[in-house]
Amino acid sequence: MKILMFGRGVIAGVYGWVLEQAGHDVEFYVRPGRAATYGDAVDLDLIDTRRRVWGQRVVEKWPVRYREALAPDHDFDLIVLSVPHHRLAAATDFLAPRVGRATVLVFGNVWTEPTAAIGALPADQVAWGFPQAGGGFGTDGVLRGALLPSVVFGTLGTPPTDRERAVRQVFREAGLRIKEQPDFRGWQWVHFVSNAALFSQSLPRGSLSKLAGATGDLREALLAGRELLPLVRARGVDLRRHRRDLLLFRAPTWLMAPALAWLTTHVRFVRVNFAAQSNPDAEEPREVCRDTLAEARRLGISVPRLEAAEPHFAREGTDRA
Repeated sequence: MKILMFGRGVIAGVYGWVLEQAGHDVEFYVRPGRAATYGDAVDLDLIDTRRRVWGQRVVEKWPVRYREALAPDHDFDLIVLSVPHHRLAAATDFLAPRVGRATVLVFGNVWTEPTAAIGALPADQVAWGFPQAGGGFGTDGVLRGALLPSVVFGTLGTPPTDRERAVRQVFREAGLRIKEQPDFRGWQWVHFVSNAALFSQSLPRGSLSKLAGATGDLREALLAGRELLPLVRARGVDLRRHRRDLLLFRAPTWLMAPALAWLTTHVRFVRVNFAAQSNPDAEEPREVCRDTLAEARRLGISVPRLEAAEPHFAREGTDRA
């Protein structure tokens, strides 16, 4: 299959490598002028847990191919669209007249209604998924991260189409297990506020990496997540369908906070993922918190811990009253 990774972020890099290793023809679309800046290879330092519980370290210089233009008559079969949620609208606007016959896999956070998030993209050419990998590019340009052995897919209330099944098969053949989420819309929003809860505590400290092993801060993040659950419910999500994902926030914090602190310092995948997210200027955590707080205020939901962190993510000149 011929696959285009949209952008050269962490998720595009990790899964682009995975899919090429599985025998697919992979290219990256980047903005004009970026290819020369990036160079002809990605330096990888990954923990790959597809075959070993504790993971296998992969360190290599991976040759890649870029393109800075995309004509409507391209021959890509799959476009993997994994961008920060606040850039999704611009990305779909760009792709809509250029999608051709390809399936577009929306592969990341979505906070608006999914049908609105894809803009003018043909709905019957869209598949929905979520990565189970993380990490970051270091100041030395190395992509450090970790890859779980599964990936999340879902639909918006209908059975998977032939296109969606074909995308699942591509990832399955790359050695990844498929986790189905029947209520993908609700699952996305639960995941989004979970991120907001963590970021509400990490931004005052500089980055997510600072939460590793910090029992007190992680306890506050769990309580922030608990405060955000009524927001998801107010948006029409049946939280009973997501009991397992919400256990983290509903279980006693005296139990879960030390457990999370241990995981972030002793479990290789989690430790690497947290450690790699050390950029104090990263914009996505701020955008997640801004949009979550804006929605809470619109719906009249009290979220005191997120509000307390607002000075660390509010845009300059914003009225924080």
